[in-house]
Amino acid sequence: MSFRKPHELHKRRFSRNLGLGLVLAGFVALIFGLTIAKVSDDDFSVPAQIGGTQ
Repeated sequence: MSFRKPHELHKRRFSRNLGLGLVLAGFVALIFGLTIAKVSDDDFSVPAQIGGTQ
């Protein structure tokens, strides 16, 4: 049983899909990093309420 040689179109499509996958993975990593940086900020505090007793 032999497999046919992949067409040139499949090679181009694979490289395009690989590039898009890397860009999406980079975007997800960027959003994840920004989320971790915002959540783990040590200077975060709830602002005090002004002019009311609640």
